[in-house]
Amino acid sequence: MKIITSLITASVLSASFITSALAHDTGHSQLEQAIAGEHRSAKNSARDQYRHPQQTLEFFGFQSTMTVVEIAPGGGWYTEILAPALKGSGIFYGAHYPDTGKDDYYSKSRRRLETKLASDAVFSEVKLTNFTPKVASELAPANSADLVLTFRNLHNWGEAGVKQIFADSFKALKPGGVLGVVEHRMPTSQKFADNMRSGYFPPQLAIDLAIAAGFTLADSSEINANPKDSATHPKGVWTLPPVYRLGDKDKAKYSAIGESDRMTLKFIKPAK
Repeated sequence: MKIITSLITASVLSASFITSALAHDTGHSQLEQAIAGEHRSAKNSARDQYRHPQQTLEFFGFQSTMTVVEIAPGGGWYTEILAPALKGSGIFYGAHYPDTGKDDYYSKSRRRLETKLASDAVFSEVKLTNFTPKVASELAPANSADLVLTFRNLHNWGEAGVKQIFADSFKALKPGGVLGVVEHRMPTSQKFADNMRSGYFPPQLAIDLAIAAGFTLADSSEINANPKDSATHPKGVWTLPPVYRLGDKDKAKYSAIGESDRMTLKFIKPAK
């Protein structure tokens, strides 16, 4: 009887392991397919060498069955990957600036994103919510998200804005959920007060603000690091590709540097 019980137990554990492994593999396969999808433009795919989407999302613990929030999707570079990677198995919220009807940056950005989402069935399950910098916003229903992500945005919001968005993220996440941040990294030799319009953000300030919001720093990665980037450019981070704010002036020089040096930070909302 003990032998039979042991065999049954082993069989159950083995089946559980196989099911878990298959789910894991399926999640990764869906992510890989999304990254390789024909819906992505050649221009956007060319940025993969600098942004490392698969490695970055895997570092944050992404699975295709998760509820995921992307804050300020902008032009939708990561949305092109997240939407199909979650479609049919997870939930994807795009928390973006609302369209107030004004002819300003925020409303125009929302309209462009909505046009993009309507252009391809791959985006049909994306749920848009409203996010306003420095104002308390419901990114997703409270305690519903497994993963909240923001890419290259902290510099847009300033210290007060980042403080608020981290509080909003904490509220949206489930206990044990992850906040993933990728941002242009300001060197410690620079002062944020003097260079806050450069597009770079101090790593320690990002960490301090996240901890103040209730998060713990779980890990950091150099996946998106670029030691060639000195972060001392005439037009800030926008001097570099893909923007090339200086036009053709020294373009070869900045092309050789590549995209900015970036910090990749993983925070966790404590389970209790």
